[in-house]
Amino acid sequence: MTFLNSSQIKSYNDEGYVAPINVLSTDEAKEVRDEIEYLEKKWPNELEGLGRNYVHLISPVFDKICHNSKILDAIESIIGKNILICGTTLFIKNPNEKGFVSFHQDAKYIGLEPYNWVTAWIAVTDSNENNGCMRMMPGSHKKDLKHHTQKFDDNNLLTRGQTIEDISISESEPVILKAGQMSLHHPKIIHGSGLNKSKDRRIGFVIQSYIGTNVDQVLGKMYVQLARGEDRFNYHESVPRPIELMSEKNCLLRKKANDDLSKIFYAGAQRIGKY
Repeated sequence: MTFLNSSQIKSYNDEGYVAPINVLSTDEAKEVRDEIEYLEKKWPNELEGLGRNYVHLISPVFDKICHNSKILDAIESIIGKNILICGTTLFIKNPNEKGFVSFHQDAKYIGLEPYNWVTAWIAVTDSNENNGCMRMMPGSHKKDLKHHTQKFDDNNLLTRGQTIEDISISESEPVILKAGQMSLHHPKIIHGSGLNKSKDRRIGFVIQSYIGTNVDQVLGKMYVQLARGEDRFNYHESVPRPIELMSEKNCLLRKKANDDLSKIFYAGAQRIGKY
C-alpha cells in the first residue's frame, strides 16, 4: 500500500502540498509522453486550447493513470476513501516558447465546494527550475482566497490569466520532480510556474482534481468517474471509462464536458481566453 506517511500528511497540512511522491515507472511516464505525441501527430490541434482538458475521457492511457492504485492511496490519505475523478489537464511547455503560469489559487474559479479535494500534478518529463517547474507559497492555503487580476496574457496557460499581484518569487519553493513522480497540492495554495529555458518539453499531466463525493460544483456541471469507494451524493454526471483511443462516442462526450467546463471557468468573465 502506498498511503502517505505521517510526515507527508503533516507536510500537506502545514505547507499546503507534498512532493515528491513516486507513482509511475520511467516506462509508464514515457508511455504517457508517447501517447501525447501520437495524438499530436495523428490529430493535430486536438490537445490545444480547451482540448488539453478531459483527456482521460478519450484515451485509455490517461484513464489508466487516473485510476492508478498508488495515486489513489495517496489521495485517500487526504480526502478519504470515497473518491471521484472530476477533470484532467495537460500543462505542456515547449522549448523556445514563452508559456508560464501566473501565481494563483485553484479554488478561486473552479467552483468545487467544500474544499475536500486535491490536485495531483504528475511529471511526464522531469520538472525543474530550468524548465519551469511549479513553485509553491508554503502555508498560503491557510489564509483566505486572494484577489485575482484577470490579465488574459497570450502566453499564460491559465484560462483568464488570473494573477495574484505582488508575489515574491524568493518566498516560493520549487517543486522538483523526476518523470513519474507526483506532487499533491491544496485547492487554496498559491502557486505558479515560470518559463521553460531547457531544450526539451516540460510536460505535466494533472488530475484537477480528485474530489470527495461530498464536493459539489456550485458554478456548473462536472463529468466524473468513481475512482474508489461509493458516491451517495450523486452531484455530478457519471461517465464511463474509455476502452479505445479517440472513439467517436467518447470524443463527443469530451466536447460536451469541455463546453460545460468552459462555462465554469469563464463564469462572470467579460471575455473568453484560449483555454
